[in-house]
Amino acid sequence: MMSTSRSTSLSTSAPPSNPWALMPLLLFLILFVGSGLYFSWQGIPNAFYQISAAVAILPAVALSLFIGRGPYEDKFEDFIEGVRDPNIITMCLIYLMAGAFAAVTSGIGSIDSTVNLGLSFIPATLILPGIFLIAALLATAMGTSMGVIAAVGPLAFGISNQADIHCGWCMGAVLSGAMFGDNLSLISDTTIASVKTQGAKFKEKFILNAYFAVPAMVLTLTVFYLVSPEARELSIGNYNLIKVLPYIIILVLALLGMNVLGVLGIGIVSGLLIGLTTQDSYTISQFAGQISQGFISMHEILVLSLLIGGLSFLTNKQGGLEFLVHGVEKIALKLRNKTQSRRIGEMSISIIGSFADICTANNTVAIILSGNIAKKLARKHGVSPERSACLLDIFTCVFQGLLPYSAQVLLASSISGLSPLEIVTHVVYCPILGMVAMVGIIWIKSENVKNKVKVGT
Repeated sequence: MMSTSRSTSLSTSAPPSNPWALMPLLLFLILFVGSGLYFSWQGIPNAFYQISAAVAILPAVALSLFIGRGPYEDKFEDFIEGVRDPNIITMCLIYLMAGAFAAVTSGIGSIDSTVNLGLSFIPATLILPGIFLIAALLATAMGTSMGVIAAVGPLAFGISNQADIHCGWCMGAVLSGAMFGDNLSLISDTTIASVKTQGAKFKEKFILNAYFAVPAMVLTLTVFYLVSPEARELSIGNYNLIKVLPYIIILVLALLGMNVLGVLGIGIVSGLLIGLTTQDSYTISQFAGQISQGFISMHEILVLSLLIGGLSFLTNKQGGLEFLVHGVEKIALKLRNKTQSRRIGEMSISIIGSFADICTANNTVAIILSGNIAKKLARKHGVSPERSACLLDIFTCVFQGLLPYSAQVLLASSISGLSPLEIVTHVVYCPILGMVAMVGIIWIKSENVKNKVKVGT
């Protein structure tokens, strides 16, 4: 889930199929990923920062405006429509609030105190599994991956420095847990969208989803345990319980279901009050300066997100996603009379959801856009609505956690200072969930799972 908004301004009407509409997105990936790989091969430090993603996307936007049908003014208006989508705007506000919260809590010493407190309880060999579990439980309760990354990301970054663990692993653990909860939570936008578009039942979808998510979680915990550092004595500094309060406050409010923007706002105010009461030299002007620095730290990700929103809307409006969807559907229909048509239908639904997320970088919008065709395929191939909703939710979340230009990865990148590609290579849960789901499609019969769900209910 990219934001807390329950709606999208993206049109659900089907545009004409157009394979050329995918060229701008491909160009962006070539420039962004290709330049990073090239500079890495050249041995240049910070290879993926040599060409900013916010700059690499500009030629893609220009190409999309050039190749699209119709007057330039209409195409530009479509681009602006994507930029001002409520999901995009809400996401950008979360960026700003998360940056301000991180800057304020860092300035008053909350991060150091919270990290030291956590390290006093968590053994070195369980740091990564512990971070993953905290993020997973919080995301399941909150229903938003963005809020969890904003809350837990700074702590994971501090722990990585204190425990001498590669920051990529800590941020990968946060992102893995956030996507676990985003996929499984009953109040997540992705769950609501998948259930509503497929005409499924929440409880049965949750149980089916758990058949995939729980084994993937166990495997993820195992991997994080194996890559954790060997048990050793950590240098644990002093901590002040009062300075830990901002994180306790936002975790409690998040679990109570408060909007993530409100949670971060209260967290920022609590940071001000604690700073004024614990530091004689702390002033309102210093607090304002920290908020400003927090905003500035998020400027690149904010600009990139706005441009991605416009490019994604143009790609969909010009028929790029429709081309992918119909291509998968044609292949599925040709194979429809095969003996394993149900599995073919499930594979088709999974592929459609995956492509939709790659094109939109928003798993909720991807589910909405691909929901109708997935529902038709489910009916044709005898796939239950709950199974279809489960697969749509799983595979859009899988790619949402692995796309270097998704909101979740970009936010984690801004918090940690790592390149998006360095983070996605340490996201363990998403590829494991995808593999577990593929195994379920290939070897587990849908009828058996459906019967188990009925017994469970």
